[in-house]
Amino acid sequence: MKKDIHPSNYREVAFKDMSNEEVFITRSTVNTKETIEIDGTTYPLVKLEITNTSHPFFTGKQKLVDTAGRVDKFMQRYGNRKKK
Repeated sequence: MKKDIHPSNYREVAFKDMSNEEVFITRSTVNTKETIEIDGTTYPLVKLEITNTSHPFFTGKQKLVDTAGRVDKFMQRYGNRKKK
């Protein structure tokens, strides 16, 4: 194998699904500013809107996931318009 072709910051990172608070740990090179402590160990934290634990394709359930407030933002912007 070639030397020095792999990233140097390859480490364990915690990914958190914000719609159902599920957390899983895997190895990644993603840069983060937040951390989380799990079982006494501190990991860099990446927040995700949807993962396989909350996606309707994997769960078999249809539900509205609106973590970013997109519906409310749309209603504020366009919902109050009156017809002339």
